[in-house]
Amino acid sequence: MAQAAHELDKMPSADKHIEDSATGAGQQASPITSDLEQGHGQSKLMRFYSHPWTQILLISMICFCLPGMYNALTGIGGSGQVDPTVAANATVALLATTAATALLVAGPIFSVTGPRICFLIGGWAYALYSGSLLHFNHDANGAFVIGSGAVLGIGASFVWIVQGAIMTTYVDESQKGRAIAVFWVIFNFGGGIGSLVSFSLNYNNTAGTVSDSTYIALMVIMIFGWTLGFFICSPKHVRLAQLHRAVETEKNTIKGMLKMTLSTLMKWRVACMIPLFFSANVFYSYQQNNVNGYTFNLRTRSLNGALYWFSQMAGGLLIGLILDLPMLSRPNRARLGWFFVFATGMVIWGGGYQFQLWQDKFFAEGGKQTLDFKDSKKAVGPMFLYIFYGCYDALWQGFAYWLIGTESNSTSRAAVLVGMYKGLQAAGAAVAWRLNALHLAPMKQLAMDWGLCIGSLIFVLPMVLTISDKTVAEEEAGFSGSEVQDAKLAEE
Repeated sequence: MAQAAHELDKMPSADKHIEDSATGAGQQASPITSDLEQGHGQSKLMRFYSHPWTQILLISMICFCLPGMYNALTGIGGSGQVDPTVAANATVALLATTAATALLVAGPIFSVTGPRICFLIGGWAYALYSGSLLHFNHDANGAFVIGSGAVLGIGASFVWIVQGAIMTTYVDESQKGRAIAVFWVIFNFGGGIGSLVSFSLNYNNTAGTVSDSTYIALMVIMIFGWTLGFFICSPKHVRLAQLHRAVETEKNTIKGMLKMTLSTLMKWRVACMIPLFFSANVFYSYQQNNVNGYTFNLRTRSLNGALYWFSQMAGGLLIGLILDLPMLSRPNRARLGWFFVFATGMVIWGGGYQFQLWQDKFFAEGGKQTLDFKDSKKAVGPMFLYIFYGCYDALWQGFAYWLIGTESNSTSRAAVLVGMYKGLQAAGAAVAWRLNALHLAPMKQLAMDWGLCIGSLIFVLPMVLTISDKTVAEEEAGFSGSEVQDAKLAEE
């Protein structure tokens, strides 16, 4: 084990690409260029393919085509149907199966197969769901939509674990905020573009249900996104010494994977993140159905959907830049990020309370699903609130992903944490969507969402306050004290 640690110490950092040889003799060693990061013995194409940022851009484009298009569909309100009940129940089925499979099924499969196969197993389910809504337009087969939602839940657990593991481990620690920002911009650009397409296709549609061409266009894009998954690179080929250092500490036996999973999940710091994970999507059902779906007419819902996802791009970029500020240490960036998410949450949810009071009066006057963007006097306030809701979602999830990234540089360990995140996120959202399907009073849904968001931020504060400057692979893997100390000295 000591020899392995000695060899790992020779690996260069991701920033400098060179590092003194860890001989312990104290003499000045000549710079050693990393074959891994410089791609010696590889073609230019392979060096480009295995570059960390190539893979970040690839997974971002994939999510542009898959969950991005799905978000465009759900962001319309009721997945483009007059009665959102079927779509709400399908979403409950989706979230229930995601909660059941993200950690217990998709996580272990990821550890065995790696990211590419794991993604290909589940990515096709997005096109299936869009197809079920196309079928519903003609045969009103709600059972098929709900069943497709359940299948998509399983597929989505595979997709998001792959995405989360890549985004939080395929770049250097100093660049994780930027990786989250880049992903969030590209991913939500998909939701924004998809919503604009729906807006144009349904501009003069008075039926209240989106056209067949909307569902067909989304299906084509989703199938293309699934095919991009064939180009996902294995962690062992990615040109990043930090990642390989973490991979070297992993034990690829069944017993080793079980031990790694348990040791990762049983930390008190992870326990602090449980409410944060659970609350990550609880507000979608209220915002998409009650705020957007019930207030506006179809074309304005589509426009709002585009603005919602475009504002997520801004929110993701903003939180990514905050969490990567070079003049601050990582502990201080964590505290600044927490304060920013907390403060903006209080302001935005406070605005949501004022909107809900207005909406109750608007509905009493018979205005349900009638507000149009051209009625600027009435529409501008609710539309801007919906924009800020989208921005806050990106702030929230970007911060949560960054916290996961501070816990590990190992792809397998990150997959465990992302699996837990997605499982709890889906469980919380499933509860919220079910309450929405049961027509819980909007004001009560607002109160629940607001309370869960702010409460979970308070609960995670001890973890935020104890974030370290660096994540040492040997320390998180449970190595001996001397090995951990040697690794820390090598990184200084």
